[in-house]
Amino acid sequence: MKVIGFCGLPGSGKSTAIEAISDLGKIITMGDVIRNEAKIRGIEPTGENLGKIANELRDKWGQEIIARKCVELIKNFKNDNIFVDGVRSIIELNVFRKFWKFPLIATVIDEEIRFKRLYERARSDDPKTIAELRERDKREISFGLKEVVDSADYTVENVSTIEELQTKTRRIVLEVIQNY
Repeated sequence: MKVIGFCGLPGSGKSTAIEAISDLGKIITMGDVIRNEAKIRGIEPTGENLGKIANELRDKWGQEIIARKCVELIKNFKNDNIFVDGVRSIIELNVFRKFWKFPLIATVIDEEIRFKRLYERARSDDPKTIAELRERDKREISFGLKEVVDSADYTVENVSTIEELQTKTRRIVLEVIQNY
């Protein structure tokens, strides 16, 4: 089994990049663990609520809880390739690396473009103002996301079209799979 991670600030294009490789394996989205917890609790999945839930889970079960839940999900799959969307801390990265080689790919993008894309995406937890984006970034960075992005094995700059982002991502992922 080949397990590959993706990281980046909210709106950097991780999910869009991963769409280009969905035919190559199974995608596990770390944020879905938090959204599922909100659903179980009957809480609206706003950015603020999801941030609180993420903090509560980490405070109660440790900083690695989301990654551990993902590891358990991954172990249920027989796929050769698993793509993990949304690694947010070195602690989470190390959890995955206890089980797999786990090369990490970061997507990076300018703040203004990220905000525009998140605003247009309009998911319930997406920011409505640049101030909300900066607050969300601050929370994500407090988990250790900046260190994770900086330590990524590969970086994809999301500076042009969706097609180019997906082409770059697919090329990198195929190389990673071949050299895993």
